[in-house]
Amino acid sequence: MITRKIARRTVVAGAFALMTAVPAVAQSLTPIRFTLDFKHQGIHAWYYVAQEKGYFKAEDLDVKIDQGEGSAATVSRIVSGAYDAGFGDINAIIQVAAIKPGEAPVMVYQIYNRPPFVLVTKTSGPIKSIKDIEGKKLGGPAGSATLKLLPSLAKANKIDISKIDILNMAPNLQEQMLIQDQVQGSLVFNVTSYMNLIQQKQNPDTDYRWFNYGDHGLDLYSNGIMVSQKLLKENPKAVAGLVRAINKALKEVIDNPEMGVKTLAKIEPLINQDVEKKRIAYALGHLMNGAEFTELGFGDLTDGKLTRSIDVIAEAYDLKAKPKASEVFNRSFLPAKSDRMFAPKPN
Repeated sequence: MITRKIARRTVVAGAFALMTAVPAVAQSLTPIRFTLDFKHQGIHAWYYVAQEKGYFKAEDLDVKIDQGEGSAATVSRIVSGAYDAGFGDINAIIQVAAIKPGEAPVMVYQIYNRPPFVLVTKTSGPIKSIKDIEGKKLGGPAGSATLKLLPSLAKANKIDISKIDILNMAPNLQEQMLIQDQVQGSLVFNVTSYMNLIQQKQNPDTDYRWFNYGDHGLDLYSNGIMVSQKLLKENPKAVAGLVRAINKALKEVIDNPEMGVKTLAKIEPLINQDVEKKRIAYALGHLMNGAEFTELGFGDLTDGKLTRSIDVIAEAYDLKAKPKASEVFNRSFLPAKSDRMFAPKPN
């Protein structure tokens, strides 16, 4: 009789222990809606590597990734509440932070420490230096950051903006109209336009000149990982986990771009894998190699440069207020510097 009671107690105790252990094992994941800045490209591979390899899940996150509609649109999508985080332009954050303090997303991991804003011209054309744009016809999509910042570029280089003829064009016509000499220069995002020219059987290295705004007086930051104010305040642990997972995947894609592109191709089978590998290499060489990288590593930035960027954006967009650097960027979620010091392998 005593033996049966002991056995029954043992079974009950074991069952209770199992029941209490279940919640720890089946712990729910924090859902995060994440928006890219554009359609699937090689420069998005690390997000899908983090997803496929379980890096998000290891941080107790369930991250759903959607394609974007432009770097600035990432900010508006997050402000609307439709998304919790995304990959987008810090300069768009500055604009919203000036108009709606406390509502703008906050950058937590800077990826592009050089701006993608570029004037591209034909080598055979009349524009040989940045000052040659006076009296010429330039084209760009209405509302694009590259076009919007043109007056600031002109000011920095003592160019009379009134002497430039601007033609608004659809984004998908920028390279085509330049090739056909309908404009003498096109105002583009370099990481997109460079690949578009390759796909149109052009040689972007020998047949075109690239006037990067960052080399001509507008040394700005650009895209990185931003999160909503709500996520930042209510779940800082999730923000830190998101950044760690992306940092880990970014390192792996930089070490092995082919792996990254193959992972992306599982999501978007129609991509040209060779072109997207070149896009990653181009981004590393032109957008992710700012002078401060060797000192700070990926993800971080200098407050002084950000403050100067805020001044440029405030003037270009006629902002009535200037947000502080601390309102735009928060470095407290960055992994240790030693975990962010990585660079591409030599070819």
